[in-house]
Amino acid sequence: MNTVNMLEAKSSLSRLVEAIEQGRKREIIIARNGRPAAKLVPIGKVSVGKRIGVAKGKFEVPDSIDGHNKDVARLFVAGELS
Repeated sequence: MNTVNMLEAKSSLSRLVEAIEQGRKREIIIARNGRPAAKLVPIGKVSVGKRIGVAKGKFEVPDSIDGHNKDVARLFVAGELS
């Protein structure tokens, strides 16, 4: 475990983050007035999967999908609900 003071953390944040990213440090404790205040740790790997088009071919949109738009819009107009 590596501890740095607040001033050092401010002036060398890029270097500290790089050490975490590259695995040279597992965690870095940032201290204020000699007392641990925060911990810099790597985030878990974020899965960046394919999002656009993931449902392509999974269902069909009927030609009549817009057929009830006016009825639905009326439901949102004040005073139209019973």
